[in-house]
Amino acid sequence: MSVKEKVLEIIKTAGSPVSAGEVEKLSGLDRKEIDKAFKELKQENAIVSPVRCKWEAAQ
Repeated sequence: MSVKEKVLEIIKTAGSPVSAGEVEKLSGLDRKEIDKAFKELKQENAIVSPVRCKWEAAQ
């Protein structure tokens, strides 16, 4: 499973919007890898931001 897939799975299972820091705590992944995955997921419109600095899976 790639970092991007892992990050998306954590966001989906969180149940509420999460920040990159929360994903880091839940996954144990490196913050730079998480930020890169967030950037790619945003470009693919796989995640949306309902609240500033918080992200959730797109519907």
